[in-house]
Amino acid sequence: MSISHYIKDIGRGKHGARHLNRLQAADLLGQVLDGAVTDLEIGAFCLAMRIKGETPQEMAGFLDATRTRMHPVPNQNLPTVVLPSYNGARKLPVLTALLALLLAREGLAVVVHGSSTDSSRTTSQEVLSALDIQAQTAIAPLTPAAVQMVPTGLLCPGLQRLLAVRQVIGLRNPAHSLVKLLNPCTGPAVIVSSYTHPEYAVSMANTLALMQTNALLLRGTEGEPVADPRRAPAMDIICQGQIQRVQEAQTGSLAALPDLPAPDAQATAQWIRAVLAGQVPVPAPITQQVTHILALVRQSLSQQG
Repeated sequence: MSISHYIKDIGRGKHGARHLNRLQAADLLGQVLDGAVTDLEIGAFCLAMRIKGETPQEMAGFLDATRTRMHPVPNQNLPTVVLPSYNGARKLPVLTALLALLLAREGLAVVVHGSSTDSSRTTSQEVLSALDIQAQTAIAPLTPAAVQMVPTGLLCPGLQRLLAVRQVIGLRNPAHSLVKLLNPCTGPAVIVSSYTHPEYAVSMANTLALMQTNALLLRGTEGEPVADPRRAPAMDIICQGQIQRVQEAQTGSLAALPDLPAPDAQATAQWIRAVLAGQVPVPAPITQQVTHILALVRQSLSQQG
């Protein structure tokens, strides 16, 4: 098998490249995930897509290929929220674990999936471990009012290998967007998706709408799916293929900054414990984010009913 004919189409440069349709994209990524192509072809695919950029149809095909090769997490029709956590944090504490625990406190099943893509950053997995929530070593059903941390390698080893290509060539590839759009569960779930660069906001929203995924999309904190604790970002809801702005970005000067911990895992975990105990207030932007997620979960449940 070979993906060379696809590379010929997508590798013609920014202005000459041709887009793939959904079926072609699914076939291409399926071969990559199956390990059926050479390392040289994988490198060419990653570089070509980095220059060309992914269309919603291509991302939908990539998601189709991943879903058929994934070991999904059983959620038994539980109200579920998915937090993809792949960026970690360098300057600010990574508060994805706080968001997860606040949602679990509302009775939701929460799955955090991810893997480290930068050894210099503190990861959600490290913070969750410091909170005595260890990464799963095997796929297990979700339970209400609880958080599970699921490494990407358990969900799809081929996807983990593709993410690791960044360490070799130094550039992101479609897998880094794909994981933030993926529902890893057997049943419906609300995805909290985030982007780092503004140009991805439209393409990711359109992909979620095309896939009929119920999601909250925001510019995350250093790429994590949690609102910046200092200033609320814009937030969009994607539901039944429709995109709606539910939170405008906070502008103007700040009256005060929240008292945040150091960005290491132990200090972040200690601070999160204090927040959950009511000793430290939840940052207002994260409270707003939780409110929007809960509203979307209720809306999703009413659609299923």
